[in-house]
Amino acid sequence: MATLLRGALRPLRAFQGRGRPAADVPLRATSHGTGLLYPEHIPTSLLQKALLAAGSAVMALYDPYRHDMVAVLGETTGRRTLKFLRDQMKRDPEGAQILQERPRISTSTLDLEKLRSLPEGSFGCEYLRFLDVNRVSPDTRAPTRFVDDEELAYVIQRYREVHDMVHTLLGMPINIPGEIVVKWFEAVQTGLPMCILSALFGPIRLSAQSLQVLVSELIPWAVQNGRRAPCLLHLYYERRWEQPLRALRQELGITEPPVRVEDLV
Repeated sequence: MATLLRGALRPLRAFQGRGRPAADVPLRATSHGTGLLYPEHIPTSLLQKALLAAGSAVMALYDPYRHDMVAVLGETTGRRTLKFLRDQMKRDPEGAQILQERPRISTSTLDLEKLRSLPEGSFGCEYLRFLDVNRVSPDTRAPTRFVDDEELAYVIQRYREVHDMVHTLLGMPINIPGEIVVKWFEAVQTGLPMCILSALFGPIRLSAQSLQVLVSELIPWAVQNGRRAPCLLHLYYERRWEQPLRALRQELGITEPPVRVEDLV
């Protein structure tokens, strides 16, 4: 049994020992006789994936800000859903172009000076304001490692890298209530198990007053908007910087939040 567990947990040691890849490198199939399908790929068995999923689920529920554990959970539980999302992207003209061109979002691919020069109220200006106000960087998204298909690996990488743009579109800050609202929206849109898990169990850490507002107003709002809007994975955000945020929201069918989430704890 000890030997079995050591073998099953070997990918975690590789995971911890690897550095971050260049975020401007598109995920593409590679084959150098190593069994790797793309940069940073760590091949795993079904048993190893099950152990990784269980461990990451516990850690992600204990600390929702452990984005590395949330990332592992998404990669080890969402293969069927990722296939569905990939097929949806292929059927959408904008989504298919994203899959073909494989754009990446990082400080090395974004023209930050151009974004700063955009008019007030434009999507690009508001996205940059979101990064500045919340003191976050697009470089913090974990690289995909445990998905055994390079195209599906890109789909989940794209999902991670546009996460802050979804925050911007929804007008949600980076706090626990804001993250829960975004997870409900993403759960409706994508069906990813990690989104559903976070949406269901994230609220247990809120105060009773905040929980009441979340359940009565914000979650219904997130679900309605998630159902009404087209899948945001199909949106080529990098070509929408100059579009007014208000106009983009109207195009997507996204309405203003019913309450200020910044006031909730």
